[in-house]
Amino acid sequence: MEEISYQAADDCTLHATVTGEGQALVLMHAGGPDHKSMLPLAERLADRFTVVLPDLRGYGRSVCKDPARYTWAQYVEDVTWLLDHIGLSSAVLAGAGLGSTITLRTAAAYPDRVRAAVLIGVEDIEDDEAKKAEIRFLDAFAARVEADGIEAGWEPILASFPPVVGDMVRDAIPRSDPASIVAAAAIGHDRSFRSVDELATITVPTLIFPGTDPRHPTALAEEAADTLPNGQLATIPIGDDLQTAVDLARATAPAIREFLTRLVTSVIGTG
Repeated sequence: MEEISYQAADDCTLHATVTGEGQALVLMHAGGPDHKSMLPLAERLADRFTVVLPDLRGYGRSVCKDPARYTWAQYVEDVTWLLDHIGLSSAVLAGAGLGSTITLRTAAAYPDRVRAAVLIGVEDIEDDEAKKAEIRFLDAFAARVEADGIEAGWEPILASFPPVVGDMVRDAIPRSDPASIVAAAAIGHDRSFRSVDELATITVPTLIFPGTDPRHPTALAEEAADTLPNGQLATIPIGDDLQTAVDLARATAPAIREFLTRLVTSVIGTG
């Protein structure tokens, strides 16, 4: 494995791990964990792909303590600067939760840089009232972290997520900077999309694994698959039967391999 670091557009130092060889696949973790949560999945794909595992801004080694620097546009620029740093004009983008939203936003803003997309649990796209509730939720989370630490921030809410989320979050806590985690919660004040209809402009082949919790609703994944012009819903949900990151990798890797082999190769060839 190779460890890399690079300067983002705002001079924040970001980090990533690279493994495997073949077509480039940027695999982004959810909000809370860091890149290590995606390593078991990367290991199952590394024989076919060069897998790039960033620590997204705010998580793991990519410390950023300024809440003003957390916007969806900034996350998108982080991805494009990462691609530039490693000399890639385009790549397959994949992500869980937060990473899935960054994948969608990048595909919408820079369609020529995204060869295909894989979404593991799509974050909710809220109406105005639900967005206000999300802001309150994340602000309260940040306040708990600031007062009592990261574990205290997560403790009241992990029960509402599938067990795999709790496993990945708890594993990452010792590698996380509390002030950076507090700042990262400010993303709640930005709007990813105003409606599912906006996804209709994203034309890259997209595989969607449905979530099963209120922040990653199954119905949203189904609607997104119908709205995306080249969307495909996977048959494997991210549910309570998945306990660990290894379980997640075991469940999702076969469908991801099949999707990328069949669709990406047929659309873009092997180059």
